[in-house]
Formats: sequence, C-alpha cells, structure tokens
Amino acid sequence: MTTPWALIQHVAIEGPGLVASEAASCGIPLDVRRMFAGDPLPRAEEIGGLIVLGGPMGANDDADFPNLPRERELLAEAAGAGLPVLGICLGAQLLAAALGARVTRGVEEEVGFGEVTLTDEGCRDPVLGRGPRSIPVFHYHGDAFDLPRGAVLLAASPSYPNQAYRFGDRVYGFQFHVEVDRGLLDAWTPILPAGTSIDPSLHAEAERVGRRVLASFFRTKNRPHARGPVRARDVSVSGPN
Repeated sequence: MTTPWALIQHVAIEGPGLVASEAASCGIPLDVRRMFAGDPLPRAEEIGGLIVLGGPMGANDDADFPNLPRERELLAEAAGAGLPVLGICLGAQLLAAALGARVTRGVEEEVGFGEVTLTDEGCRDPVLGRGPRSIPVFHYHGDAFDLPRGAVLLAASPSYPNQAYRFGDRVYGFQFHVEVDRGLLDAWTPILPAGTSIDPSLHAEAERVGRRVLASFFRTKNRPHARGPVRARDVSVSGPN
C-alpha cells in the first residue's frame, strides 16, 4: 500500500484543487493537514511525499503563524530524506527558505493568468518540460525568493526571474499555481484585484498544463527510494538567511 503523502493547506480558500484529482489518478493517497484548523504537522518518517500549498501570509511571518518554522523544518527534513516534495507559491517560498535562500517582497504583485518561460534545464525537466518553452499559468503572489544554493532554475517571468526550481531530482518549487481548477478559480475570483483577467479560454489552457505537470510529477517522482539522513551540507533547517 502506498504511504500517504502529506498535503499542507494554510487557508480554507486555497485547497488542493488539481493536486487532489491528479494524485488520486496516480493512486497516491493524500493526508491533508489544515493549518487554519490547528492540525498537527506529520513527521518526515511518516509520509511518502510532501506538498505545501499557498496562502496570504509571508514565509517569514513566524510571529503571527508559529507553524511556519516547523513547516520549514519538515520541508528540509523531507528534502534531505529523499522524499518527493512540491511547494506551490507560499510553499515554494517556504521550501526556498528551508534550503537556505532569502524570501523578500517582489518588485510588484503578479496576479492573474500569464506565462512563464522555461530555461534550457526546464525544457529538459521531466516534470515541466516536453512541451512549449512558454507555458500558461495562474499567478497570485507578491513575494520573491532567491534561488537556493544547489538548485536548478527551471522557469522565469519578466517580473520574477525565479519562478520554478528543482533541488536534487525529487524536490520542486513553483511560484505559480498549477492546481487551479474551476472550483478554486470561482472561489478566488471575488477577492482578486480589480481588473484581473479571468478569460475562460486562458483558464482552460492553464488547467490543461497544470494537469499535465502534476501528473508528470506524481508519475515520475512516486517511486521507491532509499531514504537518506538529513545532512547539514544538503539542506538548512534554520530558515532564511
């Protein structure tokens, strides 16, 4: 039986969306931990993988959200143990911080449907690649992160040069959202900034790409792997520097 993967959800309105449906299609059970409801975080040795979703808080807002330091520790432990890890938006920022990189305010908010451009490494990547160099995505962020030391840059946009990265071969951070299905988009639309484009055709294309990317992640990364110990030279558990 497949060991459940932990999915960390920060706020009720930012649920798993396509992550849940694609995980189910690949036979991967998800153990959803709702931080807004006070659920405890799992230990790295209890899970088969780790997915951390987005949220309106910042990756450095430890005083207001005391779960964040432990989330960074869990991300570092999971990465160091060789588990598959995916951080989305805030999750990508927390993952970057867990790997020792800085998280800061971006030059401007990036919200709505847009594109990211794959790097050469991104085009070769088994999760993001094997398609056009520019891929449609949904943006909803105002913070940025430095590329963690040892990570490979996979995608960029004009305002946010670090949009996606891979650490090792099983750990991914996406600044953009790949999980937005119709239900999530309908829930988010009333709170989006005025003037945000919600073109149904753009959503259809972004959802198609999101399904492909998530399916590739689950198929290629959900394989037996010898767990290794967390090594200080591989990951940092001290948060951003």
